[in-house]
Amino acid sequence: MALKLFTRVVDSVREGVSAALKGAADIGSATITAVKGSTVTALKESEEALSSVVEGAASVVDGALAGAASVGAVSVSAVRGAVSGAIQGFKEAGGDSGPATQGAVKQAVQGAKAFGTDVGETAVAAVEGAIDAAGQVGGDTAAATKDAVMAAYEAAKDLGEETLEAVSGALKSGVDGAKEIIDSLK
Repeated sequence: MALKLFTRVVDSVREGVSAALKGAADIGSATITAVKGSTVTALKESEEALSSVVEGAASVVDGALAGAASVGAVSVSAVRGAVSGAIQGFKEAGGDSGPATQGAVKQAVQGAKAFGTDVGETAVAAVEGAIDAAGQVGGDTAAATKDAVMAAYEAAKDLGEETLEAVSGALKSGVDGAKEIIDSLK
């Protein structure tokens, strides 16, 4: 049942983002708006998705990046928008932003190679998207930074030493406070 549900979420978000990005001048803003709206709609249709926040947020980001790819618009801006929109959508629908951050950021990092984006730049954009989402929903940006950096690090660790080094280096130089967070994980 859950697989079918998350497949529907991915498909719904992919279609929504693809339609929203056709001819869009500002990829990031268009992605945030489309992803947030699709997320809220999907979650209102199924309480199960809301109870499986990590997997649900990952599915939303996967669908958003697939939608962006279908119109040739996968970019750092799209990644940032997908992560931000997913987290904002989960929060608006009554979900917890911590697990949504984990799922969204992990999926962005894991999907980087599949969508042809630089994994380090993708990790930084995903963390920035999580921080942006926290700010938009009145959340704790310091906690969002920590959750997002940890999620990006864990996702990179699962992908191998070379990816971990690239992501760690990019985060340390591109996100305030990331060096301290990563050093605490070792």
